[in-house]
Amino acid sequence: MIISLLRMKILGVIPARYGSTRFPGKPLLELKGKTMIQRVYEQAAKSNQLARVIVATDDERIYEHVKSFDGEVMMTSTDHQSGTDRCVEVMKQLDEPFDAIINIQGDEPLIHPAQLDLLAFCFNDDDTEIATLAVKIADVDLLFDASKAKVVLNSNCDAIYFSRHAIPYQMKPAEQWLENHEYFKHVGIYGYRADILRELGKLPASGLEKAESLEQLRWLENGYKIKVKVTEFDSVAIDTPEDVNRVLALMPE
Repeated sequence: MIISLLRMKILGVIPARYGSTRFPGKPLLELKGKTMIQRVYEQAAKSNQLARVIVATDDERIYEHVKSFDGEVMMTSTDHQSGTDRCVEVMKQLDEPFDAIINIQGDEPLIHPAQLDLLAFCFNDDDTEIATLAVKIADVDLLFDASKAKVVLNSNCDAIYFSRHAIPYQMKPAEQWLENHEYFKHVGIYGYRADILRELGKLPASGLEKAESLEQLRWLENGYKIKVKVTEFDSVAIDTPEDVNRVLALMPE
């Protein structure tokens, strides 16, 4: 049975942790007059398909700041190892059911609402367990940038594997790889069917996940299917202080 999206309730959760190893306090970083977490929240709220958007944090400073701009926010445990774990807690704390949950990265102030809508539409299909996005790679430097995760797709646009390496390997000079094969950068936004998210929260870290430092490999290794939609909008995350100027240059005045 195909569920009409209009009858589905989809929750957007923005995990926001203060104690980032590479960039502590970055949710409260000011970007042209607004903090990063406010910009992410406001962009997510523009989505046509999210019934509700909640910031999930473990820090009082972030909590109070989100309240100050009338955003919805929830305190969650300091013990969570991932944004997915924080999404699980939010779902457990809420007093209303949702059909699906979208995990929105709190360090992408330029996130486009159309990306969230595209991900939400995946759950029209009952077979969708987990969904995420990808963008076609057109730049050789990006292809070989180990800080950017890549995704390999099958003919049904399900993820086969995620890697920091460029996969598949080609027996050709590196500058020819993009001419001979399509490669996709993973855009780190996830959607989960509610019952699947509960299951994911019980899984221990896996060997592939530890090897690549990519949480989504835990799900593949345990047999879950990840549907991938290709988007025209790339994501620009602020992972380190060096990324700030790059994002500022892309923001409108």
